[in-house]
Amino acid sequence: METQNDLPETPLRSFKLSHQVLSLTEISLEHRRIQGMVELTIVPNNDCLRIIRLNAKQLNIERVFLNDVCQAEFIYFDSFHNVCEMENRSLETYAKKHLMAAKITDPDLNNGELFIKVPPAGYAMIQAGLTLRIRIQFNFSNPKSGMHFVLRPPSASSSSAWKWAHMYTNCYENSSRLWFPCVDSYAAPCTWQLEFTVDKHFTAVSCGELVQVISSSDLSKKTFYYKLRTPVSAPNIALAVGPFEIYADPQITHEVTHFCLPGMLPWLKHTVQYLHGAFEFFEETLATRYPFASYKQVFVDELDRKISAYASMTIASVNLLHSKEIIDQTYSSRTKMARAVAEQFYGCFICPHRWSDTWLAKGVATYLCGLHSRQCFGNNPYREWVQLELSQVVKYEERYGGVILDCSQPVAAAAVPKFSHDHHQHHFPKESSHTVSPKYVKALRRKSHLVIRMLEHRIGQQMLFRVFNKQLALATNAAGTKIEAGLWSQLLISTNSFIKSIFTVTGSDMSLCMDQWVRTGGHVKFSVISVFNCKRNTIELDIRQDYIGKRGVRQYNGPLMVQLQELDGTFKHTLQIEDTLTRSVISCHSKSRRNKKKKIPLWTGEEIDMDLSAMDDSPVLWVRIDPEMILLRDLIVEQPDFQWQYQLRHERDVTAQFQAIRALERYATSATRSALEDTIENECCFYRVRCEAAHCLTKVANQMVDSWSGPPPMLDIFIKMFGSLQAPHIVRLNDFSNFQLYYLQKAIPVAMAGLRTLHGICPPDVVRFLLDLIKYNENSQNPYSDSYYRAALVTALGDTLSPGYQSLTTDSSSSISTDPKLVLSAVTRFLRGEHHLPSYKYMVLVACLKVIRRLQKLGHLPSLPHIFRSYSQYRSYLDLRLSAMECLVDLVQVHESGEDLEHLMHLLETDPDPAARYGLVQLLIDNPPFTRDSSNRLDQAELSERIWRNMNSLSRNTKLRCYMVDLYYELYVNERPNFWFPNMNHIMEDSSNSNSENEFVENGTKICGNPRTSIFEVSDNQLMKMEEENQQEEFQKTIKFAEIDSMKWVPSDNQAMDLQEKEKIAETEEQGYDYETEVDENSFPISDNYHKYDETYEVAKKKDWTKHKHQIDSYNHKNHKYKEDKERQQSYPPFLRL
Repeated sequence: METQNDLPETPLRSFKLSHQVLSLTEISLEHRRIQGMVELTIVPNNDCLRIIRLNAKQLNIERVFLNDVCQAEFIYFDSFHNVCEMENRSLETYAKKHLMAAKITDPDLNNGELFIKVPPAGYAMIQAGLTLRIRIQFNFSNPKSGMHFVLRPPSASSSSAWKWAHMYTNCYENSSRLWFPCVDSYAAPCTWQLEFTVDKHFTAVSCGELVQVISSSDLSKKTFYYKLRTPVSAPNIALAVGPFEIYADPQITHEVTHFCLPGMLPWLKHTVQYLHGAFEFFEETLATRYPFASYKQVFVDELDRKISAYASMTIASVNLLHSKEIIDQTYSSRTKMARAVAEQFYGCFICPHRWSDTWLAKGVATYLCGLHSRQCFGNNPYREWVQLELSQVVKYEERYGGVILDCSQPVAAAAVPKFSHDHHQHHFPKESSHTVSPKYVKALRRKSHLVIRMLEHRIGQQMLFRVFNKQLALATNAAGTKIEAGLWSQLLISTNSFIKSIFTVTGSDMSLCMDQWVRTGGHVKFSVISVFNCKRNTIELDIRQDYIGKRGVRQYNGPLMVQLQELDGTFKHTLQIEDTLTRSVISCHSKSRRNKKKKIPLWTGEEIDMDLSAMDDSPVLWVRIDPEMILLRDLIVEQPDFQWQYQLRHERDVTAQFQAIRALERYATSATRSALEDTIENECCFYRVRCEAAHCLTKVANQMVDSWSGPPPMLDIFIKMFGSLQAPHIVRLNDFSNFQLYYLQKAIPVAMAGLRTLHGICPPDVVRFLLDLIKYNENSQNPYSDSYYRAALVTALGDTLSPGYQSLTTDSSSSISTDPKLVLSAVTRFLRGEHHLPSYKYMVLVACLKVIRRLQKLGHLPSLPHIFRSYSQYRSYLDLRLSAMECLVDLVQVHESGEDLEHLMHLLETDPDPAARYGLVQLLIDNPPFTRDSSNRLDQAELSERIWRNMNSLSRNTKLRCYMVDLYYELYVNERPNFWFPNMNHIMEDSSNSNSENEFVENGTKICGNPRTSIFEVSDNQLMKMEEENQQEEFQKTIKFAEIDSMKWVPSDNQAMDLQEKEKIAETEEQGYDYETEVDENSFPISDNYHKYDETYEVAKKKDWTKHKHQIDSYNHKNHKYKEDKERQQSYPPFLRL
């Protein structure tokens, strides 16, 4: 087998890391301050080691010692500070400089932020091959990322001050450098000794085995000592400190301990009671014991992800905890905890060699988690989840471009077709974890899982398990050796080493598969049409790839599975796709017998009676393409409606049923109605298929509204299932012991709320029905909570609303029509109830906020943001805050509210909760306030500059910085932004007769193209008229004036300066900016360039000066920074001066 090198060529690190000590001697939660020390034991790789490069960010390095004997000189710099200047405001330029900044500090490229000079006393030890110990003392306070503090300010009347105060590691990818100096690479494993000194009321939880806990002499402090004998990398080290309650799992043979905040122990015990099953499943599946000596799971508040896995430790969100009364949260919590256990094997024990190999660790862990979920919850939820993962990957790639799992190596020229590549470029570099979009990382994880499933189908599941077992066996053997044995590289995994492992175990060469799906981005999109040839008794199948060249879509050549359900059984055919159009003729095994009754055998082995009266002459009941979801594909299948109906009724695969439901939305017939109703009532059908069929029936009924007869759709079904025996119109007492019926009882009211009459309003019977459900809802005899059910009823009430036509000028509800008034009354009652007896996760209150926003959006209430602002503030529950933020984002988008956008941007920049900040920026990305193609008064230079500053100033928060890049892309694409400008008709007038400021702002038009060189949208007739009136000079002046306003007093390179001034500036740029000159209001550089505007300029300057004062501060900051840098560099040794 011809393969490439196991690992890509990288600059060899000048030393090997064998052991590291991390000691935090002072942890002050109240002051958000940490004092500590690290000691790295390194083995030099050559005699020329003179500079030791480490990673350290947002740390104050105090002193550096070598072997505790001599002090070493060092220099620190942050390459992500001010990545790209404001003048070069384009994402293309930013992406290049962003990637350059990442490479400058990439430990895999032998770089870092901290450069330590080896003192001459260490040269002899290096030449002798002795180990070196580098001791670094450091401290940091108020960290921006990496370590998160959750503080509850003490109350004067409370004796339990700081009861919930805690802190924990909160790193994005490899970001351990944010809380201690290290080699922040997955490719640098070592053993660890961890020491943490905390207050006597707190517990420190970290990786490895807890060796001992020693109290100080005055009993005010405790020091926790941990040892991690298995080599792991720095990104897999974590810490959590707080007043945790401790629960030792009694069902697991390993030492498994759970930690939670005070008062949550009962919920913790219920949530983790099934975790032992995950350990047993993974150990049995992989035929390998758990790789660490212990496992700890800590539940904390304000975590920006649901769960994060580290070596022998997991930090999880407190939002995963639930009591035994909660149904809906169970699946999510158990799945996420199981994935964290799977990541202990792949991700913490076996690590990716480089960022380009991360897909393997993420993909294998997600694949194993899916197998465990299938064992716990059944095959139907598993296949639905795989289908969802596939659809989300397709959706992302069609919007942003193809996801390349491994971009470190080029694709073999002969491995892929001519049009296989997706040539659409992303707006960010994919080569580094510190530059890639977080949305891309999510899509990469999903696609990685799908590729591992593809390998499973190609080589077989048992063979794939043998590959995993071989890698784990080699890693386990290597972990028990010393670094001198040179086996620790077995703890790393790369794409090429994985290909070799598969070849060694199975004899199959997967190089072509890797080139097709790992090193190439994009997915396949098939359009399929089938025609039956009666004379030959064959199916003529046309498979087209018509979307090649579109964003995210690529060409595919290879095998494709087609499954035909015929009268005599299920038959599979493998077709070879070799071009963009493949025409295949498939012989049928059955002959049409439409008028004969016979049991139809299915692929499951069962035989069913089927009504064949709707069939034509074809013996094929339905056609399925790639039924096992082996390929990364999107399908457009054309079939007659009766085939979709047969597929929905009788196909046993839930993915085929979902596909049929989506297709039947286009066929509003009585047969479709009957098929959907039968599906909803079929108890043998998967409950989510039944719920989806209810929503599809709503769409079909709305298309058939003129011919629909009888009561509203699903009303009789609901009454039959859940109505009282004595009074069917009254719902029975809640009993959620049958989970399938519980989910159906939630879904049907929401589906019914979408029904509409010919006049576009919800039928009155449906509104009364929903109000009765709320009125007669009784949960006293139910062992399970009805929080999610009540939230669904509130959502259903909101969905019954139709647009209002009355004009609302006050916040009074007196002018609201009857149905909206009833809805508002019900929502008000729920709001009052939530304040006295909150539901789980405030689910009902979350639904109420969305209904209030819908009332506003449809014109039944005035669009006032106060209630949403109040619930979006810090200290509210996270789900409640995100719901309020979602309403505010919608309000900004609909009403172009600058004040609300300012509020959201303030939260985005200053909110203490990282989960809220990340959630808010995702809401803004998915629902941008405006787009480049639209004229919007929010499209101002100030907003663009604000986002750009955040992109350059968030050097310590990689995740938020990359989210800001995504937001900038959504608003302005790859070009410089177009700003909203006042109407030129007002500017054309003489300045002495100019209109008021309000008129100047209210009427606006938009500049197209580059704002520095653009021409305003003035018609040719207006221009000719101005020329005739000899006003061309005035016209040029007004253009310059408007450009100055649009650029916030930043001079234009092409129009705002005369030739003499531009030459002067060019000369200044060649010689370097004179930072010695202080800038103030009177000496602001641009003010002297525009004296010719006289009174007009002075008036405008006076009006907007407060708005632009931040630029003066920016100039002053640069001046001071230049002086400080110049003085600091003079104090450096010559070899370290920049």
